[in-house]
Amino acid sequence: MKKLASLTIAAALGVCGAAMAQEALTQHQVQTSLEQQGYTEVHGLEFSDGVWKAKARSANGKRVKVRVDPRTGQAFPDTQVSRLSESEVRAALSTEGYTHVHDVDFSDGVWTAKADSPAGQSIRLQVDPETGRVIGSDRR
Repeated sequence: MKKLASLTIAAALGVCGAAMAQEALTQHQVQTSLEQQGYTEVHGLEFSDGVWKAKARSANGKRVKVRVDPRTGQAFPDTQVSRLSESEVRAALSTEGYTHVHDVDFSDGVWTAKADSPAGQSIRLQVDPETGRVIGSDRR
C-alpha cells in the first residue's frame, strides 16, 4: 500500500512539474505569437527582466520594440499608450501584495517598478499598461 501511495505522489508531482514548465512560453511559441499578432521581421528575441523582448515591424510597417508576456504571448509595443496612471499602477501592485513600491515608470510600452514581493524579496516588475497585471518579474 505504501508503494502505491508513493507512486501516486510521484506521478502527481511529475504532472505538476510538467504543468509548471508549460507556464512560460518557449522562444518558438513567442515568435509564432508575435507573427499571429501581425508583427513581421521579428529579430533579437531574448528573455530579459522577466519578459521576452524583440524588435519587429508592426502591422502598419513601423519598426517597434516589443515586450511579450511570457505566459500569454501578448505583445506590448514601445509605442503603446498606458490607460493607467502611476497611482493606479501602485494601487494594483499593492492589491497584489507588493510593498515598498518605488521607481514606477512608464517606458517602452509597459510600466516598470521596483518593490518587495509578497514573500519579501526585492524584485523588478513589468506591468501591463491596461490592466495593471504583472507580466514579468526578476530579482534585483
